[in-house]
Amino acid sequence: MIQDLGDKKLYNEFEEIEAGERDNVFCFDGDKILIAKCADGTLIVPKATDFAGHKMQYLFRINEERYFLILEKVEKPEQYEWESTRNLRKFEWKELAFAAATAYHLYQWYRDNQFCGRCGEKLEHAHAERMLKCQSCGNMVFPKIAPAVIVGVLNGSKILLTKYNGRVYKKYALIAGFTEIGETAEETVAREVMEEVGLKVKNIRYYKSQPWGTDCNLLLGFFCDLDGDDTITMDEEELSTAEWFERDEMPVDDDGFSLTREMMSVFKRGVIK
Repeated sequence: MIQDLGDKKLYNEFEEIEAGERDNVFCFDGDKILIAKCADGTLIVPKATDFAGHKMQYLFRINEERYFLILEKVEKPEQYEWESTRNLRKFEWKELAFAAATAYHLYQWYRDNQFCGRCGEKLEHAHAERMLKCQSCGNMVFPKIAPAVIVGVLNGSKILLTKYNGRVYKKYALIAGFTEIGETAEETVAREVMEEVGLKVKNIRYYKSQPWGTDCNLLLGFFCDLDGDDTITMDEEELSTAEWFERDEMPVDDDGFSLTREMMSVFKRGVIK
């Protein structure tokens, strides 16, 4: 998956440090990220030297590579282009894709929390931890992480595959949804399956999790078994397709990027039954 970096590791501890000339810098404009393609086809993000004079917020490092963020809108240098963050799947270098997704998560948090939601005063950056604080009322704001479930619904040798309705992503996916207030992740699984395809499930079991920075999520993967009738009653506002597929007929493969695709792949290969 995107966060599997081999012998490299994300160090996301907060530090209040200045960017060096060769440190990496992420710049965003809405859902666009500033990148450049080298002659050999590899993708790079700007260096701090490309934006001398701009204020840069330290984000994290991957091994010794440090990454910073410019919160303000910048003018595009000639060698760079604005690319949709939805195209992170296409990045050849997984390390850069993961760094970009994580940076975009923090960019959205900083962008959307400039003023206190309690009293309306300007929020200030804390100096000891990754937190925004209101000096007027003392309100503390930490990065938002929204839990959501990814669900592989199994029916013997079959799995339920779906396609979203009205979204950019058009490939097969699994049932998914956000955890509601007062709800356990397992209860979210049962509710989302019932709401989207009208099926009851049992034997709900946890598989694996994945940070999903582009949507500020923490994805929790679950498998479960059909409980009773397998007739699908699809929510057409959420889904355009919902079908049962035999393991050896599944039209999907692991892309090495998402939890959804890995879960499909381990079922297809018989690792999960």
